[in-house]
Amino acid sequence: QVQLVESGGGLVQPGGSLTLACAASGSLFSRSHMAWERQVPGKSRELVARIASDGGTDYIDSVKGRFTISRDNSKNTLYLQMNFLKPEDTAVYYCQCFDPLTSRDYWGQGTQVIVSS
Repeated sequence: QVQLVESGGGLVQPGGSLTLACAASGSLFSRSHMAWERQVPGKSRELVARIASDGGTDYIDSVKGRFTISRDNSKNTLYLQMNFLKPEDTAVYYCQCFDPLTSRDYWGQGTQVIVSS
């Protein structure tokens, strides 16, 4: 099991940048696949980016070239660097952890990102 705590959300202008962080507890982090998801009220959660335990990454088309997902296994921390933010990026962003050995999913509490003038 892991406990996930997101941070770094806030209010930024269009074109601005934010860095989100997800601090994970436990010894499962290094072997787990990680992802960032986001949700707008009234809509389902959307997978934004994911990073495998070996470092391989994948992004949805709308954030390619703007967002970068990374991980620091020594700190049990997941990051999402967001550049050139757009109003449509406004959402609550959630950290997700998947343990491939147990097929268990874990989520954090979310952090709010608002992109507005």
